Amino acid sequence: MKTKTRSNDPEEEKNIRSKRLKKLLTILKFAVLIIIVIGIPAYIIIFQRDMLSNFKSIQGGVTFLKKYETQSILVYIGFQVLQIVISVIPGQAFQFAAGYLFGFLPGLLYSVIGAIIGTTISFYLAKFLGKDAVHLFFGDEKMRYYIERLNSRKAYLIVFLLYLIPGLPKDIVSYAAGISEMKFKQFLVTSMVGRLFGMSGSLLIGAMYMKGEYKGMIVVAAIAVVLFVICVIRRKALVAYVDKFYDEAEDDQ
Repeated sequence: MKTKTRSNDPEEEKNIRSKRLKKLLTILKFAVLIIIVIGIPAYIIIFQRDMLSNFKSIQGGVTFLKKYETQSILVYIGFQVLQIVISVIPGQAFQFAAGYLFGFLPGLLYSVIGAIIGTTISFYLAKFLGKDAVHLFFGDEKMRYYIERLNSRKAYLIVFLLYLIPGLPKDIVSYAAGISEMKFKQFLVTSMVGRLFGMSGSLLIGAMYMKGEYKGMIVVAAIAVVLFVICVIRRKALVAYVDKFYDEAEDDQ
């Protein structure tokens, strides 16, 4: 019976260990991807369907948060993070409830904390998973589109516009940024400034609803609806506007 002899070549043994490590890392990345893409969303949809129904109205979200009493702030921040990383939770409806329960300024603080954590996780998660996994997750063509623009000289202005304009996909941008040439700190600041406008509007509506300021609430909601409708109607023009910045940046290089 033949026995497998161990190589005495240190370099060969090093290469074997390196290959094994790469294989284990690939398996780990695949497992993480499956959990994010299928596992967590499936669990929430199948086992927490009643929880999602709470976020269809301000009162439903408030009732849900009140169940956790002193922990409601941490629960809200956690769901903000989850909404950015996985995009299962309807973030805007949840922000209405936060404005109602916590007030505008505290709600804004908690929302910013959650957004910072969620953006950080998705940015570095993309780096960990690598280009191949992220392209597989979101689609090759879509990721190429965003990465090209995020690698341009006007990338930060483009990021600001993407997060500012309603109706454009936002959370995919943090994953694209993670595998682009963008620096994390600058991306985080730019994306957060862009997020603040929509976030503040949702929280303000919730806070006004809590105080019974229905006229102010109607005005803010009307402005938000008009802006959203304009952005939806003019979506192609707005995308073309973002592309223009990209083309100009390419010409400058």
